[in-house]
Amino acid sequence: MTLQYRIEGTTLPVVTVVLTPGDRIYSSSGGMSWMTQAVEMDTNTGGGLGKMFKRALSGESIFIVDYYVDKGQGEVAFASEFPGKVVDLHLAEGQQMIVQKDAFMCAEKSVDLDMHFRKKLGAGLFGGEGFVLQKLTGAGTAFVNFDGEIVEKELAPGEVLRVDTGHVAMFEPSVDFDIQMMKGFKNILLGGEGLFLATLRGPGKVWLQTMPMSKLAQKVAQYMPQVGGQGASGGGNINLGQLLGGQ
Repeated sequence: MTLQYRIEGTTLPVVTVVLTPGDRIYSSSGGMSWMTQAVEMDTNTGGGLGKMFKRALSGESIFIVDYYVDKGQGEVAFASEFPGKVVDLHLAEGQQMIVQKDAFMCAEKSVDLDMHFRKKLGAGLFGGEGFVLQKLTGAGTAFVNFDGEIVEKELAPGEVLRVDTGHVAMFEPSVDFDIQMMKGFKNILLGGEGLFLATLRGPGKVWLQTMPMSKLAQKVAQYMPQVGGQGASGGGNINLGQLLGGQ
């Protein structure tokens, strides 16, 4: 039976899963936003100490929570934690997808969540997400949340796409991920793109995110007031009384 669900919202979307007897989904502990009265919860280790350790390394909570109903119908919702898009993945038996850390929202119990190591040293050190990513293996439906809008690219065998680090949201295991140093002395010093670019080599499909949270945080920080000093936007001194609502 196909899992029933709906994805609602634009900037901060939410996925609501409809559960009937026999359906069972799971998320990291603390991932649920709301649920109807018929839904039952079961907090567990999700496979023992080994799985708990792997989830911790990949940025997830140690425990997972299963959601199900014994009779009737229920709904459980999982809201995004940052502005972006919720992507629904329909994985066939044995099909895998590599996603950035913290992207996982929830999945059917038949979908396995594991960590994925980047095999190349440069990709781990300078790839924007570290050595550890997340790996989802089907069969089943899973939901992931990415930053900003999503652009999908289908790479032909040998085709290379160079991406600013941090914009890589998800890719198929057939895609080779590596890091290359920016070419040209002037490009490095004046180009504003840093020293390294991510390279994605086909064949396979990749998903790119338009607004990595790291870049958004840097941009917002420029306009944050600083106590006793000036913000990056050129504002004047801000004292504690002003911050607390004083005149």
